[in-house]
Amino acid sequence: MTSAAGDIDDLNALAKGGRTNIIGFLLRLAARLPFLFIAGRVYGPETVGRFAIAVVVVELAALLATLGLKRGLAQALSDTDRPHVHVVWDAMAVAFVVSLVASAILIIFPEAMYPNSPITGMDRWLPCIIFATAWSDVSLAALAYRRNVKATVTARAIVEPWTISAAAWALSYYSLRDGLVLSYILSMAAALIASLIPFVRSYGIPYGWKPRVRPLLALAGRNIPLAGADAVEWGTRNVDRFILGVMFEPKIVGIYYMAQQVASIPAKLKTSFDPILGPVITTALARDDREAVAAQVKQVGFWIMAAQVGLALMGSIPGEAVMGVVGPQFVAGTAALAFLLSAEAAASTGAVCESALVYIARMKNLLISLGMLCFQIALSFTLIFAIRSGGWPVNYQAAGPAIALLLSVGLTSVIKSKFLSRLLDAGVAGWRWPLLWAALAAGLVGSAFTALPKSYEWAEAAIGIPAICGTYLFVLFKWAFRPADRALFGKIPKSGETTLPV
Repeated sequence: MTSAAGDIDDLNALAKGGRTNIIGFLLRLAARLPFLFIAGRVYGPETVGRFAIAVVVVELAALLATLGLKRGLAQALSDTDRPHVHVVWDAMAVAFVVSLVASAILIIFPEAMYPNSPITGMDRWLPCIIFATAWSDVSLAALAYRRNVKATVTARAIVEPWTISAAAWALSYYSLRDGLVLSYILSMAAALIASLIPFVRSYGIPYGWKPRVRPLLALAGRNIPLAGADAVEWGTRNVDRFILGVMFEPKIVGIYYMAQQVASIPAKLKTSFDPILGPVITTALARDDREAVAAQVKQVGFWIMAAQVGLALMGSIPGEAVMGVVGPQFVAGTAALAFLLSAEAAASTGAVCESALVYIARMKNLLISLGMLCFQIALSFTLIFAIRSGGWPVNYQAAGPAIALLLSVGLTSVIKSKFLSRLLDAGVAGWRWPLLWAALAAGLVGSAFTALPKSYEWAEAAIGIPAICGTYLFVLFKWAFRPADRALFGKIPKSGETTLPV
């Protein structure tokens, strides 16, 4: 395959995955909002806060149980002569065993999930669902290797969020104490089923398969840097919640959690690109085409950054209206929401660069991430105490970790993009100056709506958000988009036809 043909094929894969992920994002947005509304208005901030802290620990255990296979499986499949069905079931076996160990530890020591409140009802049994999350992640990673992104969208953007929304509403009539825990368990189980069905259809039944202990241990050992990178990236987005759980009552954590959930919707844009970006990068590395890797990182980086900047503007300018939809008691999280949304936009370059660094410089990438996570934790505590000593209200103190996240991920993006650029000897940053013009124009339009009298407050969200979106997209399409960007929304040439500049 020529380099030009390879570039076109890569762009085809990225654009197809991008279109699928845009659809998935819209579906996830539509499904997530009902859950936030139900959790906020029916269960209240205190119950939501306890649930939020517990889920942090359970999700970390599930992530560690995959041993980095969410990203490492693509490379394992590329480098093996064994039947792929045997390799992927090796990975499933590893995830299952580690999940059982993690579940047992948390069941015995549930205080790790509930550091600031008593253990009651179903609380202790929440870790039983860890294996479902781990298996779903591994099976979706295996499907992504075969360029099946639709399965990820179905499981993560349709089945999981709609199940938790419907279950949270239905189970509220059964128990306001255990309803959220049970709905989370049901949503993870439903996502597992939605992941396993296409997985088995694609790879089949592993006839003649016997788990190989030594290759499994070797695979786990090779994936330690990947598992560490995944854990650190996850920790960067969730350690703030745990810090708040230690420093504040559950009600404050619940308010912050709602702001975090709104902000996490644009974050899914990047993570949903991982399944398709990983295989494309490993394919380019296999043919030693580092220019193609740089082009892929730059292209996807721009797509994600452009989307996240727009979403940050739409969510933070009318922030009070957005948080008010969840419930009036959650409006106190408006400041945290603005910083969290800005953090997602600032993190986009570093997150996409990491998709390549985990294959090119695993240990150095891990060390950078660890260093920045430590910086974020230290800065979070520093800001909380500094704001508290200044006599500011509790909701301002609780915004300290969000500010620390913004500064930390922004600095991480600069460091990782410079590092990857040096390794590939090519530029990887997706920033384009028209992004700033689009943001300024959208900001002016949004400010006009927030300046309206109180009697027109309804227009801030109902008309203001679409106006911000329309202004931003107009400037973006007019001055920032190039042919390769427009390919995301149109027909891409086949291999051997005209090459699109990236």
